[in-house]
Amino acid sequence: MPNIMRSERGSVKMVFMSSAVELAIQSVAGVRIARELGVARVELAQALALGGLTPSPATIELVVAAAADGGPEVHVLIRPRAGDFIYDEDEIALMERDVRCALAAGADGVVIGCQEPSGRLDRAALFRLVDAASGASVTLHRAIDLTPDPIASLQIARELGIQRVLTSGGASRASDGLDALRALVAAAEGDIQIMAGGGITPADVASVSAAGVDAVHFSAKRTVHSDGTVRLGSANDGVGGYEVTDLETARAIISALAPV
Repeated sequence: MPNIMRSERGSVKMVFMSSAVELAIQSVAGVRIARELGVARVELAQALALGGLTPSPATIELVVAAAADGGPEVHVLIRPRAGDFIYDEDEIALMERDVRCALAAGADGVVIGCQEPSGRLDRAALFRLVDAASGASVTLHRAIDLTPDPIASLQIARELGIQRVLTSGGASRASDGLDALRALVAAAEGDIQIMAGGGITPADVASVSAAGVDAVHFSAKRTVHSDGTVRLGSANDGVGGYEVTDLETARAIISALAPV
């Protein structure tokens, strides 16, 4: 996990080995926080409150620029809508184009997931998206947690040449899926990375990491609430808040991973 180094100014900075930590972000501010904390990789999305959606092209461009010259790798979530991961032909074609656009904008990789109506991974759709990535890094997201047989799904990902799988071990929170995470790590046999994510907090990140996973993924987000007297949508408060990356929460999670 992280080594700790002291900067010239005397402040402590976490420097991570390999790709042990991934921070889910939604903005340039988020990638700046990742840089400050020495995070190796970010997953860029929008609407994390909905589980994440594909960010705008301009957002990708600005985040890639902010991550340049020694910053974290930028991996872009490709998800055209909220809800399930069962996509029709139009949606798959859209995701293919989004994969190409994200990589053309300078992203280091993409994050994908598709299911058949049966719940199994949609091998044909995933193949199209992996092919669109043209050799760039591909992560299978938590769609695997919704499949009836995650071990079989992991094998499909391996066969498609996907580099890593983001999973909570089939639970809402990774801390509740530790046995499944250990089983996935064993089944991966070192051929594909297992990255644990899902509700990770400073209190449980060490136990999740101890399951033997290759990396941990967290958002460290907080909600900024908006007030208004006119309803602008279907949000409970009539206006809706928005979520941002919280520096201190991210720092606390990373500190909990640091060697004693």
